[in-house]
Amino acid sequence: MVEERARFVLEYERGEDSLAELCRQYGIARKTGYKWLERFAEQQLAGLQDQGRGPRRHPNQTPREIEEQVLRLRQAHMRWGPRKLRRWLADKHPGRVWPAASTLGELLKRAGLVSPRRRRRRTPPYSQPLAGAEGPNQVWCADFKGWFRTQDGERIDPLTITDAHSRYLLRCQAVEKTDTARVQAIFEAAFREYGLPEALRTDNGAPFASRAVAGLSRLSVWLMKLNIVPERIQAGHPEQNGRHERMHRTLKEETASPAAANRRAQQRAFDRFCQEYNQERPHEGLGMRTPAAVYAVSPRPFPERVPEPEYDSGMVVRRVYVHGNFSWHHHDVFLSETLAGERVGLEPVDERYWCVYFATFPIAVFDSHELVTLALPSGEDELGGWKSGNPQGEDSQIPTAPATNQNSEAANRSQNPSAKVSPMCPV
Repeated sequence: MVEERARFVLEYERGEDSLAELCRQYGIARKTGYKWLERFAEQQLAGLQDQGRGPRRHPNQTPREIEEQVLRLRQAHMRWGPRKLRRWLADKHPGRVWPAASTLGELLKRAGLVSPRRRRRRTPPYSQPLAGAEGPNQVWCADFKGWFRTQDGERIDPLTITDAHSRYLLRCQAVEKTDTARVQAIFEAAFREYGLPEALRTDNGAPFASRAVAGLSRLSVWLMKLNIVPERIQAGHPEQNGRHERMHRTLKEETASPAAANRRAQQRAFDRFCQEYNQERPHEGLGMRTPAAVYAVSPRPFPERVPEPEYDSGMVVRRVYVHGNFSWHHHDVFLSETLAGERVGLEPVDERYWCVYFATFPIAVFDSHELVTLALPSGEDELGGWKSGNPQGEDSQIPTAPATNQNSEAANRSQNPSAKVSPMCPV
């Protein structure tokens, strides 16, 4: 069929016969003859192929201008899915009707801008640890994203801080060393800019925790003075800080795959990510709003001076000496070197047992007969029941093992702790 149409066109171009004569010879109408001549002029031999009778463009098809705008945005943000792309476009151009997210997804597939995902095994989400984050600054989350090296070989340890409710990324800072001084400086800068949270959720690693009594570290002692609850997840359960860990995955994809040329360039990449993550990137967990649209600065400002703990008149106040001891009737009782130089309060439970507080936080039990400190009962309910009941009775919650001792704390204070530490709650 195509060969016959090609011969028709070639014979017409020779000019030996008129169009009407050629159409009679080939048994076609003059209208059909004109059609083949026009198609050949526009598309050469391809125009002589049979073509579908359907419309070239569906009336409901997305306009080319919109398609091009979607594709440009996708190329600028290759990690954004159809829903994020549509929400961003709707926010920036509210007067225009944008196609559904499913339509944008098909457009991205046709353009070759979708990579198939490896299917993951799905497990029920772990939501309990974050259930209390019902508003901004109720819980902040902090962690070190896994370290990596820049192209010049320098090690990068990013410290990240987010607000659990809004997912707002408060800090993403590469630190030269993951010690207390540098980490505390970053937290202080964040507190001065955004105010104080009610709680800070971290893992059990240094410098957030240690093997001292109640898992205290120098950093957590400073937080407790600011009346911030140091909330720690169980060892080996990063899903309890799942929102923060999910942010880390996006951070790695956007800033470290591949890494930047050097430390300075890597920090610039972190800063750009913070801006985009907070201000531009719609979040499905926030109803496709951005973190900046949900977050608000804390009403609790960072104080000019960090306050010293104050205790009720019914408590016995003792200062912890440099080696972690406090004095009790001319005897030294070991508590923790982490609290060296700090004052603690002892509240009597009965004639033998005392509850040891630092600021508003119960941290240990003191046995005045044996002159040892013991670990607190696990769980707030147990603590309440123990304080109102008979600690020596059949249902006693008083532990029998010492909370810590001077030798074990000194031996372990430089190690990276991994034991489970229960969150502390102010009383």
